[in-house]
Amino acid sequence: MKISVSEALNALHTHEGKTFLELFRHGSMSVEIYQPVGHDPQQPHAKDEIYVVISGSGIFQNGSEQYPFQAGDVVFVPADRAHRFLEFSEDFKTWVIFFG
Repeated sequence: MKISVSEALNALHTHEGKTFLELFRHGSMSVEIYQPVGHDPQQPHAKDEIYVVISGSGIFQNGSEQYPFQAGDVVFVPADRAHRFLEFSEDFKTWVIFFG
């Protein structure tokens, strides 16, 4: 299976008003595209997750830690931990991989 960034964004944009879209699922793993606008309203998730930043930059809050991120970075968040993207650029978008 292969999903390009442009295919994922085209699929997301066909769902007007949505900021994320699940694109693939296998067992306990799922892959999403996520492109928040203005702010990131996320709540903790029941699964571990990995973000692979496609484009953009900003600050990531991971529990009590905050650190900068940019395109190409990989960020891990364990299940049930509060987290969100802060002060991100308008071109920010990321792959999200849930598992476990």
